[in-house]
Amino acid sequence: MKRFSLELLYHIVGIGSASGLLFRDGSIFVASDNAGYLYEFHTADQKLDKTKLLERETLETIPKKQKPDFEALAEKDGKLHLFGSGSTEKRNVAAIVSVETKKVAHQDLSDLYADMRKVSGISTDNFNLEGAFASADAWFFIQRGNGNGANNGIFKVVGSWDKKPRINYFPIELPKLKHVTASFTDAILVANEIWFLATAEDTNSTYDDGEILGSLIGKMDFETLKITFTQQITEKHKFEGLTLYAKSKSEISFLLCEDNDTDGLEADIYQLTLPLP
Repeated sequence: MKRFSLELLYHIVGIGSASGLLFRDGSIFVASDNAGYLYEFHTADQKLDKTKLLERETLETIPKKQKPDFEALAEKDGKLHLFGSGSTEKRNVAAIVSVETKKVAHQDLSDLYADMRKVSGISTDNFNLEGAFASADAWFFIQRGNGNGANNGIFKVVGSWDKKPRINYFPIELPKLKHVTASFTDAILVANEIWFLATAEDTNSTYDDGEILGSLIGKMDFETLKITFTQQITEKHKFEGLTLYAKSKSEISFLLCEDNDTDGLEADIYQLTLPLP
């Protein structure tokens, strides 16, 4: 077992159901799975800004059947991409935000998600994207295996999303926490390694929440997708968002967010620090 430290770094009032994180230039960008905003928390003065993503009357604590379910947040070419999970027909949209201008564009990913299901053989009921990141030439989407099919895996998408890109799917086997197989909740690319979060939740539904049995962090080789390390970091928290915070020769630090699965507008951001070999 590696030594690690996990501490509460920020308690942010004004954000509910935090699901995705990205740390950039002193700001923590936060996606919420039941909101139509992209939040920006400025760490220097702890000011909270938000960018409107959707044209609708209710933009926070959106009812479960209506929410866009933005679960994945990633950056590419100066733009932040928020991806709907695809777990229902209302959750197939990406919001794309310019970091500089905050201009927002949208893309319907229904066809892409349908092709991803076809390639992987994952049913509509089991399809549930929880993370995404980009390399120089591809996008990677993280499939959470919290449905009855336990389909944990990674999609690699090369080419324009709306022009029949090349799609590959790689199933990934994750360890159990207690009696439940952990399922992906986020992943990021750091150099030539994929760091990921996974949570054990006592449910076989991609829609309904269950009892939290713990969360772990792990890493895998970017080329082979072989898992080289896992470490349970909590027995009670459901950590979803993951972003690189700092890295030295001896240790690496991440920021994590916790989805509390409530309607309260409060978010806790944790710092996780691990030694490097």
